[in-house]
Amino acid sequence: MAEAVEAAKAKVKKPRATAPAKEGAEPAPVKAVKAVRRNRRSESTILGIFDATEAVVLESGADRVNILDVCQTAGISRGTFYRYFSSQDDLLDAFSRHRRDRFHAALIEATAPYADPDERFDAVLRFVDDYLERGNARRLLVVAPEYAMRWLQRIFPDSVIRFQDVLGPVFDAWESRAGIKIDRELTCELLVRYILSEILVPAGPERRSLPRRLERMFAMLMQGRVSRR
Repeated sequence: MAEAVEAAKAKVKKPRATAPAKEGAEPAPVKAVKAVRRNRRSESTILGIFDATEAVVLESGADRVNILDVCQTAGISRGTFYRYFSSQDDLLDAFSRHRRDRFHAALIEATAPYADPDERFDAVLRFVDDYLERGNARRLLVVAPEYAMRWLQRIFPDSVIRFQDVLGPVFDAWESRAGIKIDRELTCELLVRYILSEILVPAGPERRSLPRRLERMFAMLMQGRVSRR
């Protein structure tokens, strides 16, 4: 009897061991497609929430942002909102990062087509002029001054770095032509502060001459042989 039991056990097939997944292995194609689609929907929803937040902030101010107003403007439910943001503060913090990243992305997009240093410099001037003409930073400063000031302070150091990156080829050309060493960080800081001054204290009709004024500012820096001490 015992021998029969042992023989029966021997005939039972043991489950085949599953080979461990190789490190870095790609997921199954079907799952990968679903993940991409889900991410795209999430990104679209988040961008819609940010657009709605901007509309609400510009209308009522950051201190009076109501989650229900944001949901109604974005056309989503509160449940969908809380899938991505835990609170009003979380939303405003993410919205600030979004505005900063959008500004920097627009700067890169506006200058990327220009390899020639002079053309790139002109593209930077046009970008600054267009931002001051069409941007809503001044409106934000009026309706939500505390939030706007915090945002400007937050974007300032990043903007100095971004302008250094974008103007790198321009500085290279200027240094080669004039045989000087430019303090790039200081020069870009002056540029960003100039933009902020135009937001805080608009120049009025004279602002249309902003590109030429910026050109003169950089020309003076060149003549002064700007260098780090």
